[in-house]
Amino acid sequence: MSDPVILASQHNDDSFADVWEELRWRGLVHVSTDEAALKKLLAGDPITYYCGFDPTAPSLHLGNLVQLLTMRRLQLAGHKPLGLVGGSTGLIGDPRPTAERTLNTKETVVEWVGRLQAQVSRFLSAEGENAVRLVNNLDWTAGLSAIDFLREIGKHYRVGTMLKKDAVASRLNSDAGISYTEFSYQILQGFDYLELFRQYGCVLQTGGSDQWGNLTSGTDLIHRVEGRSAHAIGTPLITNSDGTKFGKSEGNAIWLDAEMCSPYRFYQFWLNTDDADVVGRLKVFTFLGRERIEQLEALVESEPFRREAQRTLANEVTTLVHGADATAAVIAASEALFGQGDLSALDEATLESALRELPNTTTSPDAPVAQLLVDTGLVKSVGEGRRAIAQGGVSLDNVRIDDETATIEGRVARGGMAVLRRGKKTLAGVFVV
Repeated sequence: MSDPVILASQHNDDSFADVWEELRWRGLVHVSTDEAALKKLLAGDPITYYCGFDPTAPSLHLGNLVQLLTMRRLQLAGHKPLGLVGGSTGLIGDPRPTAERTLNTKETVVEWVGRLQAQVSRFLSAEGENAVRLVNNLDWTAGLSAIDFLREIGKHYRVGTMLKKDAVASRLNSDAGISYTEFSYQILQGFDYLELFRQYGCVLQTGGSDQWGNLTSGTDLIHRVEGRSAHAIGTPLITNSDGTKFGKSEGNAIWLDAEMCSPYRFYQFWLNTDDADVVGRLKVFTFLGRERIEQLEALVESEPFRREAQRTLANEVTTLVHGADATAAVIAASEALFGQGDLSALDEATLESALRELPNTTTSPDAPVAQLLVDTGLVKSVGEGRRAIAQGGVSLDNVRIDDETATIEGRVARGGMAVLRRGKKTLAGVFVV
């Protein structure tokens, strides 16, 4: 993942003196408190703002990346970020629309807090007058008794209002219902905002628009308790042009941790962005300036087959998250897999992550090539595999197989991995054990 100094140098957009207008142009404002007041606030002296991340998994994902990059834009404009990782709210989890969360152990949550704090800190600069400050809401909730919490915070909430929050309402109308634990989540998040307002003068919270009820829980609490105004910005939920969820398929979320989602898979995800979505992704997920994005938009219209916008998007975001070296490695792997580079020059970790994303099989050291074509789905039968070999259309690690009865014995050298190819563009991975 890139160093924040690198991120700062990549911010080459000089067309926005007004960060509010930049956020709007990039499509990052779906809902907000008073727009005129926010515009004035962000154009004035530096303010303190925050976004919260709950450790309900060992890594952040693409939805969180929207918030991290929004925070970075505000920091580049001179404002002061607080990165909150919820050591207490993570023990509960905000209500999902469908069913109750499974509560993680306290030990697990503590471990995940550390992992998420490390991820947050790598996107936000820790230098200068507006250096990021990491905070943990367990610090102000651990010593608070239930009686004190109910007396000092709970009394400011009205149950009728709480019931109207989208997440709560959807759960109440479901068979699963909602526990008092998750019902109380919005009070805890509101308390976070109040505490950050008191400790650091924090006057802005950002989050996804699906969190709007929790965001306004804090602004309302500050108004009731302190008699002051505070603000919130809800970013849109990113979906594909066909309305499907962004970054999730068959339960495979696109995580920011390289061990949970390899840089190769991460890069390929962005490279496969649909033409209808790519310009919006460039605005949200890169620091490219308006002029460059408009150039890429024109290329999508005039030369979509070149996929210049997609390649730029994949390069930019993978570099932001995994660094320039990892990006160069996955580009080299992509080229080598399709015969445009040297497979032997790839490091084994990059090669393995690339092959895992292809149809693949695990086999013995003397397996017949024709059978491996079947096992990986490149052909439907051994007979078809033999005919493909006879026609000169099969290779292993870019070396053509000429013998219909050939095995892979002696042909797989690098870490027991090889690229099996039928034709020019149909690939599979072979792992020898």
